[in-house]
Amino acid sequence: AEQFILAGRCRNALVIGAETLTRFTDWTDRASCVLFGDAAGAAVLQPTTDPLKGVEYTVLRADGNGWDFITIPAGGAAMPASRQTVDDHQHFLQMRGREVYKFAVEKMQWLLGDCMAACGLEIEDVDLVVPHQVNMRILKAAAARHKFPMEKVYVNIDRYGNTSAASIPLALHDAVQAGRVGPGSTVLLIAFGAGLTWAGAVVRL
Repeated sequence: AEQFILAGRCRNALVIGAETLTRFTDWTDRASCVLFGDAAGAAVLQPTTDPLKGVEYTVLRADGNGWDFITIPAGGAAMPASRQTVDDHQHFLQMRGREVYKFAVEKMQWLLGDCMAACGLEIEDVDLVVPHQVNMRILKAAAARHKFPMEKVYVNIDRYGNTSAASIPLALHDAVQAGRVGPGSTVLLIAFGAGLTWAGAVVRL
């Protein structure tokens, strides 16, 4: 969306993140079924001439070596749907929890450092970090490794669960509504997910 606006291809871009993870949740797996939620969030991006507002920096990385850390095994060409795949619960979201935890903590810590270094920011310059709401253990561990106070990390996973692509727009909306951020705030958006992928952005509101 940012690139389309900068190139003059559009003036208003609607960015939407929406998920219905409960459609792919194995309700017989009590360890994972309580983690996820359904949600949608959106933001409108517009051009600005104010040098102190807007998307200041973005970064996106991927590593296909972890392709099997977060998967839905069946339903595609590699494993077409069958009675057996249904009986074996192969159409539900599956995660290798230990590997995902290590990946998410490492990449969130890296993203915090990369985004701040790219924009010359210190911890006191950041008003709020809005991360993908994956789970509290990961968020606390990554923040601690970077010596980043949890008071500056917005968390709403306790109310909505992990809503995947919707989690950051939903959390940002909640943070604005709660008065945690507003015009003039510097916000770090931190995301990671299947693939494996990880991304960050520095946004001046």
